[in-house]
Amino acid sequence: MRIGFTYDARADYLKLGFTEDQVAEFDADRTIDTIARTLAELGHQVDRIGHAKALCERLVKGDRWELVFNIAEGVHGRNREAQVPAILDLYGIPCTFSDALVCAVTLDKAVAKRIVHACGLRTPAFAVLENAAAAATVKLPFPLFAKPIAEGTGKGVDARSMIRTRSELEAVCADLLAKYHQPVLVEEFLPGREFTTAIVGTGAEARAIGSMEILIHDKTGSGIYSYENKENCEAFCKYERLAPGTLRSEVEALAVACYRALECRDAGRVDIRLDADGRPSFMEVNPLAGLNPGHSDLPMIAEMEGMPYRELLRAILDSATRRISQPG
Repeated sequence: MRIGFTYDARADYLKLGFTEDQVAEFDADRTIDTIARTLAELGHQVDRIGHAKALCERLVKGDRWELVFNIAEGVHGRNREAQVPAILDLYGIPCTFSDALVCAVTLDKAVAKRIVHACGLRTPAFAVLENAAAAATVKLPFPLFAKPIAEGTGKGVDARSMIRTRSELEAVCADLLAKYHQPVLVEEFLPGREFTTAIVGTGAEARAIGSMEILIHDKTGSGIYSYENKENCEAFCKYERLAPGTLRSEVEALAVACYRALECRDAGRVDIRLDADGRPSFMEVNPLAGLNPGHSDLPMIAEMEGMPYRELLRAILDSATRRISQPG
């Protein structure tokens, strides 16, 4: 196939004056090069497009592709991950991974949790705070956990995110609102083990390829999977394959059920944490999971389960081409 390739390169945005925090979700040149090379090795003609505005320029010029491999995260607003899929929908060009609706729904963590809860799937109780004064109205039991409602890569998450008092809640929410200019998600803190599950496929064909436990040994002793810890995972994090057994079956059954409930496509990653009783609960889903080999969770899990990077990308493309070929 002639495959277009959309992405947001960190280096491009840093040149424009964006901060490291603002480009945290974007991809390094190494990742972009690896994906393009791997798609070519799989026999496809790869046309590098770049970000959403570059896509618009190419489309206006008349360029078209059989499929677009999309990992662009977008820049502004809670619909930013939906921008490239929506533009491609307008031109009738299919793309890998989730469509515009799913990308928008899942980036807003509260909306995703409402859907998961409505489907009868376990997720921590939560509140959404539009302003710092609303912290006084939260009736959830402490400790709580607070984070921006529509960020990824651990942005806005640090040692202060686990909150034990009302005054801490007010202070942390005020800081997050001021920095990220979006509501704050406050949810019950689950004290159990933390896992992330890799999934490939769409709908009934979606399946878990494996899960890994995330263990934090950072210098603060917080044990929180923060932005700093994610960016420096080689120093502060340990990842262990979750061995087959009852716990893995329960974790992956919930992850796949949430993935399907949210109508994710082709591949993604679902974060699961155990509550005080050891029961798995849905935390969030990433329908545009990172593909940095050796660093991003999705390819790391695939490698743990004996699926080389090339085969992971092949599985993503196979899922996309199967659903595109289906009538309707």
